[in-house]
Amino acid sequence: MNDETSMTCRERFVRAVTCQTVDRPPIWMMRQAGRSLPEYRELKETRKFTELVRDPRLAAEVTLQPIRRFGFDAAVIFSDILVIAEAMGAKYELLDQGGVQVDFSLDSKADVDRLDPTRVLDHIGYTPEAIKVTREELGDERAIIGFAGSPWTLASFMVEGGSSRENLRSRAMLHDEPKLFFTLLEKITEATITYVKAQIAAGADVIQLFDSQGGTLAPHLWWKISGLWMQQIIDAIAGEAPTIVFARNVHHNWRQVVKTGGDALGIDWSIDLRDVADTIPADVAVQGNLDPALLLAKPESAAEEARRICESMRGRDGFIFNLGHGVPPEADIAAIQAIAETVQNFE
Repeated sequence: MNDETSMTCRERFVRAVTCQTVDRPPIWMMRQAGRSLPEYRELKETRKFTELVRDPRLAAEVTLQPIRRFGFDAAVIFSDILVIAEAMGAKYELLDQGGVQVDFSLDSKADVDRLDPTRVLDHIGYTPEAIKVTREELGDERAIIGFAGSPWTLASFMVEGGSSRENLRSRAMLHDEPKLFFTLLEKITEATITYVKAQIAAGADVIQLFDSQGGTLAPHLWWKISGLWMQQIIDAIAGEAPTIVFARNVHHNWRQVVKTGGDALGIDWSIDLRDVADTIPADVAVQGNLDPALLLAKPESAAEEARRICESMRGRDGFIFNLGHGVPPEADIAAIQAIAETVQNFE
């Protein structure tokens, strides 16, 4: 490994994920970092979101846009967690007014039975191809992050038929028809393992699992319905790539989140990052946790909060600066730039 002063951004990022010492906190912006950029909006004028995802060269272009502007240490591949649903036979579309709509909601055993997890790459090989194109463009200087949704998060979208704040139907189903729900989770897990392995083979340095709906589960159910299945995915890729687990609003279950085996935990903005870092084992990294609302604030306010977070994590190996969730489409480019420069110049 290179001396710290000569580390590439890629090396710095991977070292931080695996809880090794780095010279400064690496930075990337979680989930669709480029969607507030004018160059992205220009592409969206003539193409749907799903068309961008399914075209490897366009997906690579969108992935690279925020790297060119802000010089982040890592690029998250432009894709969507619902491509797994599509690969198994449940197509989806992003709605113009916001949110997601799946072609059909899962109401019966017949609906679950027709989902096929065995030919994933026949349908969504475009994401690994986009990673290959991105690697050709980036070279070895910056890391590439592949990702997938947690099986529970994806299952909830599929049962609800789209976006839902409370996941009432899926939570009822897991109680009324637990065997059927476990069959659904098993299929999603099988498909996801195939998918993330292909991303690693294509050049992804790190895999992140998004358990964005984890906080909608009752605390005593989180491990059985969410954590256990992420553990299976992480075990399947052990030794191939380090992993980040982002479990939103699962503040009551940090020990169980650690139990998944993720090398790093993504932390949302509603809890103190240092408190979490001091609660979990010292060899598990943390990632986070700027409030995404700061991307709509004045640049100086955004920079001040970014500096506070970095200062609070001083001396803790295994810290990656990030948002506490996704980038709002209306984010101010000047605020993003101020945050990036603050972290990149932090000493």
